[in-house]
Amino acid sequence: MNLGLQEKVYIVSGGSEGIGAAITKTIIDEGGKVIIATRASEDITNAFINLANPTGDRLYAIYGDLQQSENCKAAIDFAINQFGKIDGVINNAGVNDKVGIEAGPTAFRDSIKLNLFHIYDLVHYALPQLKTSKGAIINIASKVALTGQGNTSGYAAAKGGVLGLTREWAIDLLPYSIRVNAILPAEVMTPMYQQWLDTCEDPEGTKNKINSKIPFDNRMTSADEIAATVVFLLSDKAGHTTGQLLHVDGGYVHLDRMLS
Repeated sequence: MNLGLQEKVYIVSGGSEGIGAAITKTIIDEGGKVIIATRASEDITNAFINLANPTGDRLYAIYGDLQQSENCKAAIDFAINQFGKIDGVINNAGVNDKVGIEAGPTAFRDSIKLNLFHIYDLVHYALPQLKTSKGAIINIASKVALTGQGNTSGYAAAKGGVLGLTREWAIDLLPYSIRVNAILPAEVMTPMYQQWLDTCEDPEGTKNKINSKIPFDNRMTSADEIAATVVFLLSDKAGHTTGQLLHVDGGYVHLDRMLS
């Protein structure tokens, strides 16, 4: 499908691994251009860039810890200097760091900083460009914001904040025709997820148990399925969709899992 993303420019935080890599690759496949803002290793990111866009003319990376506001600004400035505009921001970076209620106030605050603050910062610095382009913002949240998970107070609170910002910004940015939406993944098979499975006593048995609780097809969502939804929301074909919290999760949150 031609979604009209040709020559449009997007920032994807954490865009070289997992869900972020799938989002980046799908945008490139649709003819768009991407600046990856990441703290991943240069070796990993360069290998991905060579695979996703071997000519390198539509895909670049800027490295830095987005917990530092100046690195968020640098990513936006880099995109403007490289491509002259920004048509959208995809806030994907984050990690479920397992900071529970017993971890203490410092760990909790650090977890919020890790998973929430950079989302505000990137959009703040990109806003003048987004006003000009009438762009789009996609926030990758998590089902944990609504369901909880246990032993992850920081991540749950941060992702709840992502949902709140999505609705708040959708209102704030109505006058500029900037659309803001969030996607809430549940169980998504990524290399990081597989690494966690490999730490389990019975990785295959654990995976099968998780799959059994996902109503649709009893399987995890693929990163490509998340990416396809993101790219649709970026496009003008979703031109009247804003302030929405979309669950791409095989019915995990809303369908009775006793059906599985």
